[in-house]
Amino acid sequence: MTDNRLYQSVAAELLKLIDSGEFPPGSRLPGERDLAERFGVSRVTVREAEIALEARGLLSIRIGSGVYVRQRTDAVGALPDVSAFDVTAARSVIEAEAAALAASLITDEELLELEELVRAMSRPDASDRTAGEADRAFHMRIAQITGNPVIEYTVRSIWRMRDELPQVSAVYARVCHHDAGDRMREHGAILDALRARDPAAARRAMHRHFQRLFEAMLEATESDALAEVRRRTEQHRERFLAAIRA
Repeated sequence: MTDNRLYQSVAAELLKLIDSGEFPPGSRLPGERDLAERFGVSRVTVREAEIALEARGLLSIRIGSGVYVRQRTDAVGALPDVSAFDVTAARSVIEAEAAALAASLITDEELLELEELVRAMSRPDASDRTAGEADRAFHMRIAQITGNPVIEYTVRSIWRMRDELPQVSAVYARVCHHDAGDRMREHGAILDALRARDPAAARRAMHRHFQRLFEAMLEATESDALAEVRRRTEQHRERFLAAIRA
């Protein structure tokens, strides 16, 4: 096998490992030496394979840090690498306009469906999962009521990011676990505006919902950062005390 074919073969093997999930998006590949031993090739061949995959947008080579697997946003159905704040900001814009459009189109039967979903969210015995499913169904139903398949597809895609991206779903799970009362009131306000067939009020109610959610996320993030600072400070204190006792 020629050298050219060899690095291409290694690149193909690396791609199989990425596709299999052994090296998921965002993960760091093993070092060149480890990969060279694994594939029975030289470190130069591994480096050439990594460069080839970087050129295809599949890897990111960071000098002094390592080689990382990139999010494959060009693939059908792939999700972008975004934060919970990105998702919430987009939802505020898109879903607020969806609510405004739905307000002028909604039927009495559709209002009854949304009322039942709000009740499902607010039941005292509802689990986080049950309330979350009702929440999702509420927002998706509004998107469907607009009658625009692009809006429905967009909202569905955003909810995939909310539910399937670990860095997003973790933040939402933490915030939503503590905001059952706020969530019930905010969805009730959205429903009231839809019932009144008032597009401007529906838009405002949806904006307020996401503004409060965004602020809750900021508070949770700040709390996490403070806890991390305290943890590191305590570690430094323990190391210092250990050193002066020696």
